[in-house]
Amino acid sequence: MIDAAINGLLALSAWEVTAALLGMAYVILAARESQWCWPMAFISTLIYTVLFWEGQLPMQALLNFYYMGMAIYGFVLWRQHQQNNDELVIHSWSLNANLQFIVAGVVISFLVAYYLDINQASQRPYLDAGITVFSVMNTWLMARKVLQNWFYWIIIDAASVVLYYQTGYYATVVLFSIYTVLATVGFANWIKLYRQHPLAQTH
Repeated sequence: MIDAAINGLLALSAWEVTAALLGMAYVILAARESQWCWPMAFISTLIYTVLFWEGQLPMQALLNFYYMGMAIYGFVLWRQHQQNNDELVIHSWSLNANLQFIVAGVVISFLVAYYLDINQASQRPYLDAGITVFSVMNTWLMARKVLQNWFYWIIIDAASVVLYYQTGYYATVVLFSIYTVLATVGFANWIKLYRQHPLAQTH
């Protein structure tokens, strides 16, 4: 696996490396609650959208196109609150809200996976669908500064490591392993910020 990962990294294009580095910058800046995480995300996902489209991976291209839209939404939302001196604070979801989120994600994932499976559109339909669906849903949580988004990113990124390992994308395994670590750091940092903020609350 190590040799395959090294060969995969050497085979990366300059655009793919740039997109990956910007993606890591996005996670690091987001962990610090910096609004500039969103421009990093926009450029990174723009590059990935083009790369995946040219690589005949339309679903991944569409997912990254969605990320581009959410990057714009997140930047406008965070900046608007900052300019109005009405800070969008980190807030925590209740157990009930998290359970509803998980159940909705699981149901949608199974429906998408079933479609992918019967049409033989994915090597790992259930894992592929789960990662995609929860990524789409969780990006909204990030934009709204819901504390638990980092916990879900840890699981999503770890699942992505498994998916890319099983499908032979060893260089991407390395990238998402780094993302998993960064998401863990981001979660710990947001917990600290959440506890320090006087307006922090649970919804």
